[in-house]
Amino acid sequence: MLRSPMNLLKRYAVPVACAMTVLALSACSSSKDERRVPTPLTEFKPVLDVQQTWSASVGKAGRYMFSPVAVGDTVYAAGANGSVAKIDAKTGKDVWRTKVDGDLSAGVGTDGTLTAVGGLKGEVFVLDQNGKLSWKGTAPGEILSPPLVGNGLVVVRTVDGQITAFNAQTGEQKWNYRNRAVPLNLRVSSGMTFAGDAAVLAGFPGGQFAAINLQTGDAYWTTPVSYPKGVTEVERINDVTGPPTLVGAETCAVTFQGQLGCFDANSGRALWEKAFSSTSGLAQDDRVVVAGDDWAVVSAYDAATGKQLWRNDQLKSRDVSVPLLLGHAAVVGDYQGFVHFLSRDDGTFVARAKTDGSAITAAPVLAGDTLVVQTHDGDLYGFRPR
Repeated sequence: MLRSPMNLLKRYAVPVACAMTVLALSACSSSKDERRVPTPLTEFKPVLDVQQTWSASVGKAGRYMFSPVAVGDTVYAAGANGSVAKIDAKTGKDVWRTKVDGDLSAGVGTDGTLTAVGGLKGEVFVLDQNGKLSWKGTAPGEILSPPLVGNGLVVVRTVDGQITAFNAQTGEQKWNYRNRAVPLNLRVSSGMTFAGDAAVLAGFPGGQFAAINLQTGDAYWTTPVSYPKGVTEVERINDVTGPPTLVGAETCAVTFQGQLGCFDANSGRALWEKAFSSTSGLAQDDRVVVAGDDWAVVSAYDAATGKQLWRNDQLKSRDVSVPLLLGHAAVVGDYQGFVHFLSRDDGTFVARAKTDGSAITAAPVLAGDTLVVQTHDGDLYGFRPR
């Protein structure tokens, strides 16, 4: 069975139905698990020129993870203190900036007109195209994942896996989807992805993956990415982590202590699966699927067959972010705020950039021709790869 280092479990395991976490984790920790030493970075000759063009700040993340979102040449970002900003990705200047009336635990979701963020107690704040509050709703629990905005809906999910859809204009609740409960789940941003105008793709605790009808909230299909294994509840944690990806008719997802797999988006039929364990998520395009495992070893797989193309262990124990596929590179951030560019062909380093020294956990985004990353300390950096 694939097992994560116990410090990841201590950080992310959350009791849903019982108060057994501390005892369970301390019982199965080991000295080997606790000796995770980040791999030192080594020098290399860059073959890709990456220039920082601007920086901005939106507020620290606190205990949460905040993901920037790109729409055209603009980027949207938020911080735990309630700050939300729309930024021109060419210049780093604010288009608008506001502060909602409450602390935030998730953001941002936007369609370029409406922008949504989530709060500690399930608050859903929806802002108009000028950054003014349009409406405020409530979901049935703490929101850790960025909302989805589109198809006339604002869709949010709570830490226990419930998904709630609101009318984007009025805030009226349209439906609620509830997955089966599990004793323990990971306190991570699981994310969701629109599948056109018909469905939302989402993974759940227990390794389940579903396509949910946007009109009714019923599941078109559900399928396991992997199954829980082991004796203790901690060993059986098997959550889908990160947002599912979708390219054409293929959707991919990855679990903690389980598998990485790609599926037919119309039926949920498995196309290929590989043993894998990740607490972050994956990236996909029409050729490759790239993911970092829970030891921060980054691997690439052929998107059609699942054949492993390369493996880079030179970032081991550096807690890499969700990747971004950018031209001929796969881009990941790490726990010290470095941005690493890996060759898509063989996984070797082609460039590296530095930010403020705090962790980059969310996926970098591409806004126009500018790569934007957000750090845990709330700083945004714009880079131009050439």
